[in-house]
Amino acid sequence: MRVLIWNLFHGRAVPPAGRPLLADYATMIAGWRWDLALLQEVPPWWTPDLAGAARADHRTALTSRNWWLPLRRAVASRAPDLLKANGGGSNAILARIPIAGHRCVELTRRPERRVAHGITLDDGTWVANLHASLQPTARTHADIERAVATWADAERLILGGDFNLRRVDAPGLDHIAGHYVDHVLARGWERDSAEVLDAGHLSDHRPVRVTLRLAG
Repeated sequence: MRVLIWNLFHGRAVPPAGRPLLADYATMIAGWRWDLALLQEVPPWWTPDLAGAARADHRTALTSRNWWLPLRRAVASRAPDLLKANGGGSNAILARIPIAGHRCVELTRRPERRVAHGITLDDGTWVANLHASLQPTARTHADIERAVATWADAERLILGGDFNLRRVDAPGLDHIAGHYVDHVLARGWERDSAEVLDAGHLSDHRPVRVTLRLAG
């Protein structure tokens, strides 16, 4: 199974592109080979379009800065570099394989709302998407611990996303791959391969794609 993780930087580029980038992101994501894509910092109105371009199903969970979302959207959809992170946020899971269920847990509300959400597959595997708090560091660790605890009963688990830590150790999970603060951990799965993809100027994070096989 191929899993992609990517923080979309609220739909922006580095350096700033000065224009909306939904079409650019949709084309990039649709063009890669993956079965599941775990995305963070997604403009909340983007997910259906990203999934449609990729011919995928989707599940989403709102995160922070979503008050007065219609107003934020009106500005951010035309000038994403003007509002930056204040354009609204969500996590999204895109799936090119069947989704059997979905679960979301709120990790914290302060200093900003963070969530972990996951889907279950037909074989019972849970695949969870995490964006942990940036600071304080104690809060970051607490977010990760709660996400791991939420799926502690899962025999097979893939946990990926933006952990906001360069190094991650989680009891009961193997570190499969990572780049900077973006990681994939797993239980019941092993790594076949891992690579950092080239997304050009899109985002301030590099996409990571891993190919996994069932352990044993």
